[in-house]
Amino acid sequence: MKYIVYILGIAILTFGISFTIRSDIGTSPFDALLVGLSMRIGLTVGSWEIILAVILITCNALLTKQKPEIVGLLTAFITGIFIDIWLFIMDSFLTPELWYSKGVCFTIGLVLIGLGTAIYLHTNIAPIPVDRLTLIIQELTNTNMFFARTFIYLLFLILAVLLNGPIGIGTLLTVCLGGMVLQFFMPYTEKTLNHYIKSEDQQHSEKI
Repeated sequence: MKYIVYILGIAILTFGISFTIRSDIGTSPFDALLVGLSMRIGLTVGSWEIILAVILITCNALLTKQKPEIVGLLTAFITGIFIDIWLFIMDSFLTPELWYSKGVCFTIGLVLIGLGTAIYLHTNIAPIPVDRLTLIIQELTNTNMFFARTFIYLLFLILAVLLNGPIGIGTLLTVCLGGMVLQFFMPYTEKTLNHYIKSEDQQHSEKI
């Protein structure tokens, strides 16, 4: 059950990312960086997700003074594949042109990103390196998820601007609201998922 929830969370997260990219009003700073690298250098958006994951895993290891969490590459690999699949599917039917349709598309994406991230993080299997970095900064600064997420968004925003990534009003909204949306979903997903995951672990222990 835990692994099904894990895959479901990543699927929802990447579905949301694809919505924001297709909205054409700006993506999250990290996704804007991925798109910018894809447009400037080549390779797919999903491929850059995996490449940057290797860099972030190294940074996370240095911050925590621990061994690199290589298992995080698993999540990054799955995430990269899902992003490319969703973008390929959406390319044939989702091309919003009017400002309000772009706004709706972006809003759906922002909500799905927060929900998907909250779901898969609570499985404690293998966080995406950028999400692991969020948790590390939250712990190091002794603050909440909103502050840590916003700090990281601002950092990647600077890099995305340098690479001419898709920066727009959506990017600003993500920086201001992305952490808040994630913070909103975290307690609800924790309460719901802990019930099912603990029940599964208990049943497994009884069988043993």
